[in-house]
Amino acid sequence: MHIGIIGAGFIGRAVAQLVIAAGHEAMLSNSRGPQTLSSVVSDLPGSQAGTIEDAANFGEVVLLAIPFEQYKSIPADWLNGKIVLDANNYYPDRDGHIAALDRFESTTSRLLAEHLPHSRVVKVFNAILADDLLQHSRPTAAPDRRALPVAADDPAAKALVIKLLDDIGFDSVDAGSLDESWRFERAKPAYCIPLDKEGLKVALAAAQRQVELPHGSWRH
Repeated sequence: MHIGIIGAGFIGRAVAQLVIAAGHEAMLSNSRGPQTLSSVVSDLPGSQAGTIEDAANFGEVVLLAIPFEQYKSIPADWLNGKIVLDANNYYPDRDGHIAALDRFESTTSRLLAEHLPHSRVVKVFNAILADDLLQHSRPTAAPDRRALPVAADDPAAKALVIKLLDDIGFDSVDAGSLDESWRFERAKPAYCIPLDKEGLKVALAAAQRQVELPHGSWRH
């Protein structure tokens, strides 16, 4: 599978490393241009760099791993017909205040889907630290395999992403539609906490829409 990656930060690079190891192909991109990614690509054999438009065209699946405030900077028509993996999180101190999120009326992935009406958005990779992506990958059926939450409106897109997660070393839990993805957004019980499938199901069920964990508690 060809996977385009928009945002070559820690999450983008970790996902690239895992998908390449699993036999897929990856193209990384960032806002500064492919010439700034030469050292990244040299450290990831099998990867390639391109512009954001190149990565969007390259990917059957496209990972969006950029600061949430920038999501509208990606032209929607570049991602028409694509499965778009939304790894974004909303941090008001960084992204500015977004009323629909501050009032708990929407989710980051729903806002992204509204910007990308002809894409199939899947919320995934937002609830794990980049280092943990690389350190917690395990073979299928390993007793200590970590599970990641997945939310989407499109069942086929969700199924493909669940298969991709298995390829790269993770179990998954179907967390429902994009409107339910708040259950694993920032500061919820499932956010960046290592859990197996049963533990993740419990954490998702325990989430309360207007209750947030103390900032940074997921790093302990």
